[in-house]
This record gives sequence, C-alpha cells and structure tokens, in this order.
Amino acid sequence: MKYRTLGRTGYKVSEISFGAWAVGGSWGQVDDEVSLKAMRHAVEKGVNFFDTADVYGDGRSEKLIAKLAKEVGKDKFRVATKAGRRLNPHVAAGYTAENVLGFIERSLKNLETDCLDLVQLHCPPTEVYYLPEFFDGLAKISKSGKVRHWGASVAKVEEGLKAIEYDVITTIQIIFNCFRQRPAGLFFEQVVKRNVGVLARVPLSSGLLTGRLTRERVAEMPKDDHRNFNRAGAAFDYGETYSGLGGHMEAALAAVEELRPLTNSNRTMTQLALRWILDHPAVTCAIPGAKTADQVDSQVAASDLAPLDAGAMEKIRRVYQQKIGPLVHDRW
Repeated sequence: MKYRTLGRTGYKVSEISFGAWAVGGSWGQVDDEVSLKAMRHAVEKGVNFFDTADVYGDGRSEKLIAKLAKEVGKDKFRVATKAGRRLNPHVAAGYTAENVLGFIERSLKNLETDCLDLVQLHCPPTEVYYLPEFFDGLAKISKSGKVRHWGASVAKVEEGLKAIEYDVITTIQIIFNCFRQRPAGLFFEQVVKRNVGVLARVPLSSGLLTGRLTRERVAEMPKDDHRNFNRAGAAFDYGETYSGLGGHMEAALAAVEELRPLTNSNRTMTQLALRWILDHPAVTCAIPGAKTADQVDSQVAASDLAPLDAGAMEKIRRVYQQKIGPLVHDRW
C-alpha cells in the first residue's frame, strides 16, 4: 500500500481507503460480523483511512468503526465522517453552526471519541456555499477541540470550486471515476494550487466498473439497495447512483465492455478503474466500499499496480468522451 498526504491536514492516508457506506446500509443486507472482518482485513492490508457518515445506517457505520478502533487501536487509522443530511427538511437554511454542532455531538458518541479527525459537509444544497457566515461558524467549532479539520462532500464541480474558497475547508470529496471525468479539469487544477485533499468517492460507479454487473443483476437489485430505489433520484441526487447513469444502463454496460480488453490476468476491471483514479496526482485517495475481505483484497491491490500506459489512458478517455460524457459531463 502506498500513501499520500491529505492536503493541509497533513494526514498520510492510504491510496485505497475504506468507504463505509455499504456496511452501514442502502446497499442491501449486511452482517456486522462480516463487515468487521472486512474492516479488520483492510487495516491488515495497510488501509489507514475510513470514510463514513452519521446517516449511514443511522449511525451503524460509525458504531462499527468504533468497534474496530477498540480491537486494533485508534492510532491505526483516521476517520472522516459527514454531517448535514440529518436535517429534515434538508435545506440551506438548516445549515447553521448550531445544527452542525448537534450532529457532531452525536458522531462523537457513535465513534466513542472526544475529537473528530475530519468532518465533511454532506452534500448540502448549492446555496450553502454562498453563506460565508456559516463557514466562519465552522472555524469557531474547531476552536472547541471537537473537530480537527473540515471538508465538504460535494455533488457538483461548481460546489467544490466554491467550497475551497473558504480556508476552513481542507478536503473535498467528489465523485470521480472513469465514467465521471469532469473533476479532472479546472477543479483539479484549483485544488492543487490550494493544497486541498481530494477523496474520490463512487470510484467503481456503484459496481458498474467492477465489470460484474449485467442487465439481469441490475434488474434484481434488492429494494433496500440504493441502486434500486435511487436510480431516478427518489431519495437523493441520482448522480450518486451509478454515477448518474441509472437511466442509461444499456449505454453504461456497453461502455464497460469497451473497457474490458484493458484488463488482463494481472489487472481486473476493479483494479483498472481504481488505478485510473490514482494516476491523477490531484487525488489523495479512492474510497471504494467493501462488504467482504475478498473485496478489500481486490481493491487494495490497485495501489501496487504500475500506472496505466498512455494507450490505456487514451482508450478510457475516448470511451468517456464518446459514450458517457454526453450523458453526465455537464450535469455535475
């Protein structure tokens, strides 16, 4: 496993980290013991950064991470959680320092700690990024000693560019994968200039880029899996599900098949997709979700692979530009 510095936080984090959305909920049924086994295995393989949120399983994900910390030691990894999606309704007016502090208190309890390594705003409405007084309030919360660093998980490039104008924001989490390439333009240019850490979420496009999904498997997704109930954005922004390709599944699956020749006996589709992300220096780490130890093994191997050659990078660029980009590029 290789490590990179997470922007101005100074944290050295594993290039392949652990996204804990799947072990919390919204990805079908999960067993906590199986999840903990996967998380332990991740630490054994060198993963030292876990990404979660207070709404993943209504705190289930955070509590699992607390159990893991008791088993392996809190010093073995850093934790990034998120706050804001507990607002009901989830509107810009709800984003006040007072409300966020309430969410932080709950996460402190769930994670059984007295200070959070990194708290990310959880995809707030775009208007929030135009409220400088709110970001001043976050800086004041930091002085309480309950939060070391602040970040933002954004839905749109526009939001990421606006968020990094505030000094209090040290990291941005954004969807970036072979099927969502827009961040590699102006956004990456600006985060490098400002020394902002970048967490690439949905790196496997909700499973599309594992190469294991078929029309049949997509149609049979369980009712409690967001790949079923959120394909059209019924629960949250549909860009979070299949990278926004839920309504274009035929095109998405066809694009996956165009990429398949780039795999070989030493590089699976999963590893190809993750390696492509890591070959962008602006990215600090990719945070794929894993439910099992086998999935962890498949994912972490990407860190030790050689960079993709120019031919492979060009092929991925061309498939995106011709088949996927027209469907998603200008939306997020």
